[in-house]
Amino acid sequence: MPPRPGSTNDRSSARIYYERAHADYWGTPPELSTAPTAVARFPHDNFVLLKHIAQETNNIVQWRDHDRGGHFPALEEPDLLVDDIRRFFCTLRLGADHN
Repeated sequence: MPPRPGSTNDRSSARIYYERAHADYWGTPPELSTAPTAVARFPHDNFVLLKHIAQETNNIVQWRDHDRGGHFPALEEPDLLVDDIRRFFCTLRLGADHN
C-alpha cells in the first residue's frame, strides 16, 4: 500500500528545504571538507549552486556546467551524468596511484 498524502514520507522529503531556509548561517563558518567533491550543474535545475560559495566549504576537484538537463539528470541526460561520474572516479584513482 503506498503512503497516504501527508505521511512521514512527504514530510521527511521536504525537511531539507525547511532546514535550509531556517539555518543559522551567521555563526561560525563551517570547516572545509577534505573529501574530494565533484559538481555537475544542469541549466534547468531548480537549485542554483554558486561556485565561489561551494568552494568555501568543499574540496572541489571537478566542476562541470552542462548546456542541457535539469533536476533529474539521471533520467534526462544519463550519458552526461555517467561521463561526469566516470571522470570523477578516474581522477580519484589517478590521484591514489600517484601517492
